[in-house]
Amino acid sequence: MPDEAIVQDDHSLVASFKEESTKEKAFTQLVRKYQERIYWHIRRMVVEHEDSNDILQNVFIKVWRNLADFRQESNLYTWLYRIATNETLTWIEREKRRSTVSLSDNEAFFADKIAAQKGFDANKAEWKLQQAMARLPEKQKAVFSLRYYDEMPYEEMSDVLDTSVGALKASYHHAVKKVEDYLKNH
Repeated sequence: MPDEAIVQDDHSLVASFKEESTKEKAFTQLVRKYQERIYWHIRRMVVEHEDSNDILQNVFIKVWRNLADFRQESNLYTWLYRIATNETLTWIEREKRRSTVSLSDNEAFFADKIAAQKGFDANKAEWKLQQAMARLPEKQKAVFSLRYYDEMPYEEMSDVLDTSVGALKASYHHAVKKVEDYLKNH
């Protein structure tokens, strides 16, 4: 197996990134290791593939610019998820400001995006779950996605979202209740 196929652990990746001779190779490995997980984290919050790819690209641009300064006080993937979550929430806020619709119209906008996706079947459970998630406030959507899909522990979510564990548990509880209510009524 060639050296390029060997994926380094996160500490080694960061150390390799800080060396000019191995910087690009380390970054390529980091992208390969995390891009799919981060992509789906973003996609669950913004729905459309093109928007998710744009945000993902911005995430990795920020990572490229800031990885040399990463102090490894948290896990690398926690740091990456924090950047991805912040970029996604910033994108959502920018989209809201760009449009002049109300919050309920904005929720319907995301639900309509889901319905417009190729292969949409309103009877499939996953699509119904996506529609329910589209109606959640952005922070609850992020908490729900990290906990439900990524099974991220609350302590790590606290680092990603810069929120207390107690607040995250409450937010997740409220999100689950809203999702359950939507699923029962639709």
